[in-house]
Amino acid sequence: MARHPCYSAKAHKAFARMHVPVAPACNIQCNYCNRKYDCSNESRPGVTSTRLTPAEAVRKVLTVAARLPQLSVVGIAGPGDPLAKPDAVFETLERLRAALPDITPCLSTNGLVLADYVERLKALGVGHVTITINATDPDVAERIYPWVYAEGKRHEGRAGAAVLLERQFAGLRAAVAAGMLVKVNSVMIPGINDEHLVAVNRAITARGVFMHNIMPLISDPAHGTPFGLAGQREPTAQELEGLRARCAGPVKLMRHCRKCRADAIGLLGEDRHAEFANVSLSVEEMEVGLKRREKYLRYAQGFEGAP
Repeated sequence: MARHPCYSAKAHKAFARMHVPVAPACNIQCNYCNRKYDCSNESRPGVTSTRLTPAEAVRKVLTVAARLPQLSVVGIAGPGDPLAKPDAVFETLERLRAALPDITPCLSTNGLVLADYVERLKALGVGHVTITINATDPDVAERIYPWVYAEGKRHEGRAGAAVLLERQFAGLRAAVAAGMLVKVNSVMIPGINDEHLVAVNRAITARGVFMHNIMPLISDPAHGTPFGLAGQREPTAQELEGLRARCAGPVKLMRHCRKCRADAIGLLGEDRHAEFANVSLSVEEMEVGLKRREKYLRYAQGFEGAP
């Protein structure tokens, strides 16, 4: 945790993360999501400029690690759900563990099928999992999720929302029981789940979640999301802080989230994905860079003044 910039507010000052976009498919539809590609100027979840194969992803991780000594975490967060079609994700994790064993792998999921894969993820070194949970009540959730796809069938409306919520909490329980640090992301949607998120916070607290990240809805009509096109407003900064204050309690509240892209690179709030779009290093440059990174990680104590 001390080297994970999302799980530690101090760590994000000295340690960097990288997201590898190896998961293009999704098994649910969210009214706040439109998984565009080639949106280099947008910084929001689900957006990426490229989609990578597992081999391409690991080559890029090594290149970034050689140029960015602060790199400590590699996450898989899209542009779809990593577990909707998990083969590429598992191959990426296996290759990553062989190529750079000191990296911390993590995964962000909607939780629909998480319970089915917790043990395999743990075996591949994944100790940090983020689940997006926006409701505990199907009547609320059906206003957020038009459909979910589970066990070869599309479930719509309230029935689909109920399937999703049941499976999300099954995945949460399995991950906590496996010893993973679980962070829950919740999107605050005014008039839909803003007051209800207090109940979500209580429910996840009771189930052993480590951190709760309450994020404001992004609802620009230009993004083409159902909420954006329908005119659903975003919360104000005051509304967001008011909700966070009502949720303050045993579970840590994340306040340093930067709503990262699916191909984000660098320190939080300093996305450098475009800088690494076409970088190629020689064998010598790679070796020198990776040794410099080893030195940085070895002596980066206290998150200040790392060499």
